[in-house]
Amino acid sequence: MHKLESITEQIRHGFDARNAARDKALATARQLTRACSLAIRAVHRSDTETMTAHLTEARSLADALHTDLKNHPDLFYAGYTQDALKEFVEANVTCALIQGQPLVTPQELNVADATYLNGLAEVVGELRRRTLDILRHGYSAEAERLLGIMDDIYSVLVTMDYPDAITNGLRRQTDLARGIIEKTRGDITFSLRGQHLEQAIGRLIAQYNVDPASGSATGDSAFAQDRED
Repeated sequence: MHKLESITEQIRHGFDARNAARDKALATARQLTRACSLAIRAVHRSDTETMTAHLTEARSLADALHTDLKNHPDLFYAGYTQDALKEFVEANVTCALIQGQPLVTPQELNVADATYLNGLAEVVGELRRRTLDILRHGYSAEAERLLGIMDDIYSVLVTMDYPDAITNGLRRQTDLARGIIEKTRGDITFSLRGQHLEQAIGRLIAQYNVDPASGSATGDSAFAQDRED
């Protein structure tokens, strides 16, 4: 029993180190999540300079998590750490795809495969947000491009049929992505039909020389109507 005090003192030192590492990781994870959120906000506003600054900050914070938790793998793979890195994936992939840049890989982001896939699933929601912003001004081929990307992402995610213990709940994220994509497809279809209707009305107006403001015939059509009267 005379060794008990020294044993518990060693344990206490280990716990102190783990607790300090955990507290620091929590703070870093919060900062990382915030930087990623601001980067996404900037890309939706087409503010490339601000977006780049926040992505650079996010990269530094993600690297700090790797360095600070190098000796604590259990803390690195804890929920809050991987959630922050998932946001890191979402921010980088969203910004790249919206700007028409190549898709970034898990290796480039230095994240686990499951974390990458879960981040990729959440990109679908951001692409829907971008699509709706576009459709507010009418149908656009860019909206179709983004929908195509969303379809590609879902087509890959749905093939990852593995237990949640391996994918960290990817199946649920995939189901949510499917619902988002179907809603977006409906919105784009509605916008496209509206555009076709406007074009058809425009052709009709041109054909009959109708004044859109008054609804009355003009030009030759009006003259012909007067002769009939």
